[in-house]
Amino acid sequence: MAVTQQLARVSLRYLEQCREAARTSPFGDPQWDPPEDDTMDLSWGVWELLGLCRHTQPDAGQIPILRRAINGDSDCGVSFLDHPAVYDGYGPPPTLLTPAAVGHVAGELAAMDIGPLLEAIPAYREAGGFSGSIAEHRTYLVDHFTLLREFYRAAGKREMAVVTWID
Repeated sequence: MAVTQQLARVSLRYLEQCREAARTSPFGDPQWDPPEDDTMDLSWGVWELLGLCRHTQPDAGQIPILRRAINGDSDCGVSFLDHPAVYDGYGPPPTLLTPAAVGHVAGELAAMDIGPLLEAIPAYREAGGFSGSIAEHRTYLVDHFTLLREFYRAAGKREMAVVTWID
């Protein structure tokens, strides 16, 4: 089983329902089941984009926003999601970005130009950053960054929170 980055767009009301379900369940089960259209498996694409950024532009302002988009801000009251029904326990428990934070992240991602970063792929590859075709790798990173940006754009527009975790 691959380890991948997971995201879910949820309303604060839905989170409260899950919190209450966990509180009343004898096993702490939050009944976590967000709609499939509001979940995303980003695979490892954004982690690789972060690796590329750290290797080639260690002081880039893009690093904190990419980290925040996939790591959330903190527990922010979602410790009830630290349950096997939500994630497999690999890595830290799920974290949250509030609707206000999601709006900020969405704006930062919308303004981000990863073109110059992608120009560093040949040097990154030579340093052992990845194997395979440069064109394929570039396409993979662009596609996954676009998915992340669109996911946050939709969440921001709908004033939703985002829960992040690794599974």
